[in-house]
Amino acid sequence: MNIPIKTPRGGTHHLAVEQATELSPHDLDDLCEATNAAIIEGGGFGWVNSQDRAALARHFRGVLLVPDRTLFIARLDGTVVGSAQLVRPPRNNEAQAFAGQLIHAYIAPYARGFGLARQLMERVEEHAAATGLRVLNLDVRETQVQAIALFEALGYVRWGTHPCYARVDGRTVAGHFYHKLLEPGRGRKTDSLIGAR
Repeated sequence: MNIPIKTPRGGTHHLAVEQATELSPHDLDDLCEATNAAIIEGGGFGWVNSQDRAALARHFRGVLLVPDRTLFIARLDGTVVGSAQLVRPPRNNEAQAFAGQLIHAYIAPYARGFGLARQLMERVEEHAAATGLRVLNLDVRETQVQAIALFEALGYVRWGTHPCYARVDGRTVAGHFYHKLLEPGRGRKTDSLIGAR
């Protein structure tokens, strides 16, 4: 959905989040630029050094080919400025078929403050719940303070911390692990999954 809204930063802007099934060359360029900006700023992606466009383009083209991954892109005034990926368990993992993983969620630094990160997260959650997932898991470096604040504001519960989660700029960084229960909208309440035997 692409509708004009007044944003906290003032003015009217067009914000949109959509599921990507293909990427035009222009959108791919925008996505690579946004990804590199997030990498350089230190958040939202596993890379710690900026990547050339060819490497990033290969990555995103590959994501679109993986059946158990769904790519979401965020747009500000028509320009792709961020993305997130929803990963479902492989089909042979029936025991965890109800839980998905949110990875590589970010908005480029130059597009923050418009509410797009929240909109992106909510769209991923809606899609996950609609496809039968009842739990969404994610992990994040302790240094990503803004992302942590957003996740916690959206109801994600921290269940653990790994003290040696990542190496960034020659130092070891801890990582936090979160989960959120997703309501299906009908039938059995999701909280019955916790502690049910």
